Amino acid sequence: MAKVLITGGCGFIGRHVAEEMLAHGHEVRLYDAMIAQVHGDATPDLPQGAELVRGDMQDASGVRAALNGCDGVIHLAAEVGVGQSMYEIARYVGANDLGTAVLLEAMLAHPVQRIVVASSMSVYGEGYYALPDGTLLENVRRKPAEVRAGQWNAVAPDGRPLVPTATNEHKRVDLASIYALTKYAQEREVMIFGEAYDVDAVALRLFNVFGAGQALSNPYTGVLANFASRLASGERPTIFEDGEQRRDFVHVRDVARAFRLAYEKPEAAGELFNIGSGSAYTVTQVATLLAEAMNLPHLTPEITGKYRSGDIRNCFADISKARDLLGFEPKEKLENSLDEFVAWVGGEVVVDRGAEMRRHLEERRLVS
Repeated sequence: MAKVLITGGCGFIGRHVAEEMLAHGHEVRLYDAMIAQVHGDATPDLPQGAELVRGDMQDASGVRAALNGCDGVIHLAAEVGVGQSMYEIARYVGANDLGTAVLLEAMLAHPVQRIVVASSMSVYGEGYYALPDGTLLENVRRKPAEVRAGQWNAVAPDGRPLVPTATNEHKRVDLASIYALTKYAQEREVMIFGEAYDVDAVALRLFNVFGAGQALSNPYTGVLANFASRLASGERPTIFEDGEQRRDFVHVRDVARAFRLAYEKPEAAGELFNIGSGSAYTVTQVATLLAEAMNLPHLTPEITGKYRSGDIRNCFADISKARDLLGFEPKEKLENSLDEFVAWVGGEVVVDRGAEMRRHLEERRLVS
């Protein structure tokens, strides 16, 4: 079996990927900068058998040392969060895009057989929409002025209503945030490098990942963790727009399995895949389900009726390609996995920074 370097390996997804790879006989080395916004002051519990090297993705010598002796890479290291990316632009571009470039240059000195990079559903912008006659549209964009006026739903150019539809990998990208831009750049850097240097390269476009181990004190992490932090602090979850925007939530253990399959399957080379649950949920539905699971149904969501710059309305996954080529099948649905998540939240020290996040965005006129 291979020795695999997992960048960002101490993060929420990274730890689960490490466990999955170790359980299937691979050796694992983790490379992580352990930034305070994600990890606080503590080193998280790491999977038994995983080797840890601390370092920054922009430190070329550190990355080269971490690569030494590895057969492959699973590249997860990235700054995460649409909202924060819109004002900490240099930080996101540096960590995500320059960091990936440093990794690829290091791979020239330490060649590997395969690299799997974590991309994001955010690269799609709005997902597919259909006209009433079934015609698919892939270049739908909401106009900021109309959204700020409360016209939340996208419409056809002639004003006809549109139906949000599952999005597959054929949809053209439409980058609506700095975060999306950096994730697409990461994806393309890796795929271009793989083709040029005959390295098997695979990109996974992850939808909304949830599960035990998310950073509850990081307000720019996953929406479920944000809602849990608010609820555990006795506060109502905050939802932008009208709460009817739809997303795909996929369990972190399913995501970890997808990374292993993408690393192991020969037919994955040169391909990109959606990794989601294949189901769509409104954001209000998610907040309500979580409040009920936490026995806090009275803490109903605060629907702000405000637009956050960079947000899209609807995007959920068509996972047919991952099913066909990877043999990927989600095993854990959101509505059946909340009890485990809630039990984990109950054992954590929660610091709710949701109000701080909202203030930062409002001060920069990114919420209106």
